[in-house]
Amino acid sequence: MMIPETLFRDACSRFATGVAIATVTGPSGAPHGLTVSAYTSLSLAPALLLVCIDRASSILPIFRESPHFAINVLTETQRDLSVAFSVKPEGRFDGVAWAPGRHGQPLLKNILAHFECGRVQIVTAGDHDILIGEVLDAQAFEGRPLIYFHRNYRSLR
Repeated sequence: MMIPETLFRDACSRFATGVAIATVTGPSGAPHGLTVSAYTSLSLAPALLLVCIDRASSILPIFRESPHFAINVLTETQRDLSVAFSVKPEGRFDGVAWAPGRHGQPLLKNILAHFECGRVQIVTAGDHDILIGEVLDAQAFEGRPLIYFHRNYRSLR
């Protein structure tokens, strides 16, 4: 028996999660990215993480083709950035401070952490692709996280 989608979504919304932006450099060298809440560490040895991307996403093919991707963890002051990277169809990087990382992936400025990954596997599950990446470079910064809980942005108090 399948659970109703509305019940599943409502129950999942009760899990507080950080907010991040997954980024990738396209074949033309242009930066691409989207807001994700489904990313997590997977293994310490080797250092692996995973990110889940909806198969309906228009930029999923760029993530699938690139050998690298990055995860940028947002601070509590970056709600607008999260919204822009989740709703804007074009120009998501317009006016956004970023620089290419050691492996060429777009790394956002003034964030909590970033991870540059070499893609090692893609798993299709349901309506998402799960990209598994080996962490090649990472950096952590000071600040407070942007939290998403019960369909709303929150911050630690």
